[in-house]
Amino acid sequence: VSDNKNPPTETPSSTLKPINNQFTKLLSVTKYLPAGARSSILSKAFGKVVPYVGTTGVYYETVEPNQVVVSLNNVKAVQNHIGSIHAVAITLLAETATGFILGLNLPSDRILLIKSYSVNFYRPIKKGQIAAVASLSDEQRLEILNTPKGEMVIPCLIDDRESDSDRDPIVVEMTWAWIPKSELEARRKGSADKTVESETVDSK
Repeated sequence: VSDNKNPPTETPSSTLKPINNQFTKLLSVTKYLPAGARSSILSKAFGKVVPYVGTTGVYYETVEPNQVVVSLNNVKAVQNHIGSIHAVAITLLAETATGFILGLNLPSDRILLIKSYSVNFYRPIKKGQIAAVASLSDEQRLEILNTPKGEMVIPCLIDDRESDSDRDPIVVEMTWAWIPKSELEARRKGSADKTVESETVDSK
């Protein structure tokens, strides 16, 4: 459970209706639950979708098609040598926020893949909770919806919640791609066929 005491991040306004996929269906089912209960249920459910993320303690505070806010408490399991949250854990947080907001806007016949990312640290972070805030405009959401195969840098801010500094501690850039599931399956089948062919040749 998140122990964030800050006011909730303001979710950008949107005039678009959510698309229908496995993620938005879960949002619809939990829509009328109290905020705390909803976040807890979504955190457990999404943790099963990506098993590794489910082991890290990532907490889903806001999950909407135009904004996803995830946070991580500073506990020993995610600390670095100076007692703040480890750089790898912060990177995972940013990847989770950006990946899930793309997933919320991706038709079910497509699959998302991380293509590249950069993480730049500009000041030490405090020893408290960290949050990642990923947002998409309606224009970006429409581009995702109407482009069967593409890529996009998903905007993401890192919130060092214990700090009163005006300077961003970390700047991340996460580039995600998406392709039709049929294309991924064809690629995998092609690789499998080549492997079988190679093994057959080698056995002769």
